[in-house]
Amino acid sequence: MANVLTDLAADIYKAADIVGRELVGVIPSATINSDATARAAQGDTIRSFATRNATVTTVSPSMTIPEGTDQTVDNKTMALSTTASVQIPWTGEDMKHVNNGAGFETIYGDQIQQAMRAISNQIEAEVAADVAKNASRAFGIAGTTPFANNFAEVAEIRQILVDNGMPSNDGMASIVMNSVAGTNLRQLASLQSVNQAGSSDLLRQGTLLDLQGLMIKESAGISSHTKGTGASYITDGTYAVGATAITVDGGTGTILAGDVITFAGDTNKYVVTGALAGGVVTIGATGLREALDDGVALTVGDNFTANVAFHKAAVEIGMRPMAQPAGGDAAVDRLTVQDPISGLVFEVAAYKGYNKAMFDVSCLYGYKVWKPDFAAVLLG
Repeated sequence: MANVLTDLAADIYKAADIVGRELVGVIPSATINSDATARAAQGDTIRSFATRNATVTTVSPSMTIPEGTDQTVDNKTMALSTTASVQIPWTGEDMKHVNNGAGFETIYGDQIQQAMRAISNQIEAEVAADVAKNASRAFGIAGTTPFANNFAEVAEIRQILVDNGMPSNDGMASIVMNSVAGTNLRQLASLQSVNQAGSSDLLRQGTLLDLQGLMIKESAGISSHTKGTGASYITDGTYAVGATAITVDGGTGTILAGDVITFAGDTNKYVVTGALAGGVVTIGATGLREALDDGVALTVGDNFTANVAFHKAAVEIGMRPMAQPAGGDAAVDRLTVQDPISGLVFEVAAYKGYNKAMFDVSCLYGYKVWKPDFAAVLLG
């Protein structure tokens, strides 16, 4: 397929392209596990560990040293399941035409930026949706953008996370919201006031300041969630605080992963991490905050925009350059580049053909919400 470079002909156009970028907030808030020297094949896994909660015992004086409680360290794996590539072909004639004007190097550089932009946007949206479907609980009113009058929602979402045991003083937790919520936040008089905010950054540069120990970020990848059709379900059996698998009966319709549900008599809003199947619906850790009796009504919340809050340790993005055949493939040159906006690492390869060259920007990636208890949804 030939490039459409008419607008770049020297006698028509002098290049002054500025590559746009969408807001990226989820990726820089997550842990990025990248290694440019270790190639991987699609489906390979990255292994991580997770220690279990400790058991507290009493002290019993003795001349015999206690053996202690046997420890189990769990293994968790994240699959590098997705390949992403943007191919940029050039012919000799293409290069000749643009070298009379903007220049190949200028346009090629912008094309590389466009490639990184496209892949970053894809990963941003996928990870944001995955966090929303694997969070613990939610706060806010579905269908209503937060921060209309104040930033009380920050304190409420923070409470969910710290009640779940998230470290609150390490500066590694973020709220990532869409630009609509961000605009509401920017318009709050208390944050625009230098005397109250302690800084003129928001007023002068539009920079969202940290609030109550949480970094505030925006993302174009925040998506809307359409709820399932479930109605009239009730609990089947009794459930203790901390339970995550709830058996229900009596209702009709679907309850989907990512839905936000409530139980009669309990004000908490629980995120569904496992869709209704076999009469069982699964909610995120740390599970129920209040015990449930048999026959308690379950309500599926309305559609919402899934702004998210999470700790950096809760979400990991793994990236590796793709595996190559023995002796390499037909590429004549390769280099690794880091996107300055998202922080993701890509491989750029150059291929030479018959009167034609092709440049490939690629990566192999996967992602995982390791700790659902350190993630929450801010409804919008």
